[in-house]
Amino acid sequence: MNKERFVVVGGDAAGMTAASQARRQARELEIVVFEQGAYTSYSS
Repeated sequence: MNKERFVVVGGDAAGMTAASQARRQARELEIVVFEQGAYTSYSS
């Protein structure tokens, strides 16, 4: 069985928000984030 994959291009605030929303919607989803720089955005 193939696992669904959610791909985010850009690890800035909007991209990480999209990844967080996807995780809340579907726990079994594989999330992949591509970021050009060395760091991704996050907030506590």
